[in-house]
Amino acid sequence: MTDPTDELAGTEQPFVQHLIELRDRLLRAIYGIAAVFTVLVFYPGPSKLYDLLAMPLVKTLPEGSRMIAVGVVSPFLVPIKVSVMAAIALSLPWILYQVWAFVAPGLYKHEKKLVLPLVAASTVLFYLGAAFCYFFVFGQAFPAIQRMAPTSVAVSPDIEAYLDFVITMFIAFGVAFEVPIAVVILARMGIVTIAQLKSFRTYFVVGAAAVAGLVTPPDPVSMIALLLPMCLLYEFGILAAQVFIKHTAAPDDAAEK
Repeated sequence: MTDPTDELAGTEQPFVQHLIELRDRLLRAIYGIAAVFTVLVFYPGPSKLYDLLAMPLVKTLPEGSRMIAVGVVSPFLVPIKVSVMAAIALSLPWILYQVWAFVAPGLYKHEKKLVLPLVAASTVLFYLGAAFCYFFVFGQAFPAIQRMAPTSVAVSPDIEAYLDFVITMFIAFGVAFEVPIAVVILARMGIVTIAQLKSFRTYFVVGAAAVAGLVTPPDPVSMIALLLPMCLLYEFGILAAQVFIKHTAAPDDAAEK
């Protein structure tokens, strides 16, 4: 006998049906990435995309200096890699929608209130972290690095090495901007309380400073540029956790309160 209060009663599907649904969602996500990649190949084109990605560094190089390609096929493959990664990044909302459409039927109403805002917020925060890195951090870090270069060294960065560096920085800042999501999840799962989060401020600042020192270029501006947003986002996460816990409680928990 089914529980009349169970929202999901009678909605169970066979395992094979779940596999078919998963396959369809994966294919749709891949088709979305392929469509965006095709558009990017024709406009603005892989070379233009790489030029855009390299702009913060190129404009800081000494006059007459240019980036170099060490590998034989690097001038072709590296821009293609950039196009693929740009297609995945631009398709991220579509990919996450497919994930949501797959798991949403198996979630209760209060669980949907928990998951959907976190997925949407984490996507936006990751984009903000990467954008902050590109538009601000690179503009401060690259000139500082050039000033520290010995005059006897001809600065001509390799395009593949630059791409690896940019990816690392984008991921570092994108993940760093997910601090509020981590704080909310920890508080919502009951692993830590709001009071404990407030008392951990000093430890978080020390840990964030260590992370910033490891992942950023060796200049104080870049380190502070990562440390300061992490600390501010930690405080925002504490505020968000208080609101989130209140509005995503399970019906039984809400009734008890």
